[in-house]
Amino acid sequence: MVQLARTCLTGLFIVGLGAAAAAQPAPAPAAASTATAPAAAASSGNANIPSLAEIQEFTRAFDLIKQAYVTPVANRQLLQSAIRGMLAGLDPHSEFLDRNELRDLDEDTSGTYTGLGIEVAQANHQLVIVTPIDGGPAKRAGILPGDVIVAIDGVPVQADAIDAAIKRLRGPIGSKITLTVLHANANQPIQVPLVRQRIQVTSVTTHMLAPGFAYIRVSEFQQSTANELTRALDKLQRQHGALRGAVLDLRSNPGGLVTSAVGVADDFLNSGTIVSTRGRLPESDLTFSATPGDLLHGAPMVVLVNNGTASAAEIVTGALKDNHRALILGRRTFGKGSVQTIMALGNGDAVKLTTARYYTPNGTSIQVAGITPDIVLGNVTVAPDQTPELAGGEHEADLPNHLAGTHAARTDADAGDLAIKDYALSEALHVLEGMALAHGTGKPATEPPAH
Repeated sequence: MVQLARTCLTGLFIVGLGAAAAAQPAPAPAAASTATAPAAAASSGNANIPSLAEIQEFTRAFDLIKQAYVTPVANRQLLQSAIRGMLAGLDPHSEFLDRNELRDLDEDTSGTYTGLGIEVAQANHQLVIVTPIDGGPAKRAGILPGDVIVAIDGVPVQADAIDAAIKRLRGPIGSKITLTVLHANANQPIQVPLVRQRIQVTSVTTHMLAPGFAYIRVSEFQQSTANELTRALDKLQRQHGALRGAVLDLRSNPGGLVTSAVGVADDFLNSGTIVSTRGRLPESDLTFSATPGDLLHGAPMVVLVNNGTASAAEIVTGALKDNHRALILGRRTFGKGSVQTIMALGNGDAVKLTTARYYTPNGTSIQVAGITPDIVLGNVTVAPDQTPELAGGEHEADLPNHLAGTHAARTDADAGDLAIKDYALSEALHVLEGMALAHGTGKPATEPPAH
């Protein structure tokens, strides 16, 4: 991820493998000064050591650029470009990070950064919006997941220069930028003027959907997300009593830190595997398990997902689904099942390298396939004239001189308003209420005790 427009979705390890790997330089061949050593190694089948011909090809290209390129090029620039090229050829999520980009990454995971508030990724040689961050200028301007950035300040985004386009998204706080954006299924792009700002991303927000039923929104997985969730749910239950169920909204959550995702999943599980990772190095083979302590004390859960639910968010989704802790509702998730590790290069720069795949508790890799919800919802909206309140029908409250009730009931208008604002959330609440009845927690909190 990079500041302002983060280049990829991440399941990210910041520490651990990176420090150990960076501290150990690659071993040199025992007779590297002789012309025959690399060639002999290659002929003996050691693919880890480049052949003499491969080394000569690289140095020849380097010399040709130094001698013949139209303007002089610094050695450091060439070498950094070579590293970037090596990583870019591997997968969309491995990349070189200079010291400034590494600092930006630290800001991203801390939850405070300067920019437009968008997550972007390269897809089909296009610069695509994965998700606009809650509270950012892009989301306020109406930018949507799946939008394609066609141009930046009038300069077209070239398929072979996506990294350069991403860098043009950066700029100082208060500076202006205009994105030319093509919405999904639109015929013509539109121009969206934006102003870069300091963005404080609150990764967890909560409120009550109905008596006893909570809404929990996790927008991304930062260093403090699990602790934020614990505090938010403690506060909610102090104010409203024990919860009868909760909707966990992971829609358009682009991911973040693996350890943070593990912490959030653990908050809702008492036991079982959360996620495992497997790579080529022994340090990459890890299994994370839940510890006792469910913040909801077993109350039913529905998890809302969509095609912008990615990486670390898919770890949480998979853990809750495979452990039969929650019902998943929405659209198929993004399908990023790889883990990146930050490895320092010793000079202030680093590489973000894909080091492992992650697997859900059932041993399933969601790479490319994503997670299919238990209940699949289309991209549905509800018009005001389709709400129950406008459909007609009388109730006791509509009769003249009716007796007052002992507690307020949720009205058709309440349900209709939620359906208009967020149809998927409205459906999630309906499902959750049914689950609560089956679970034995369906009685309204204000209902008098039975005699």
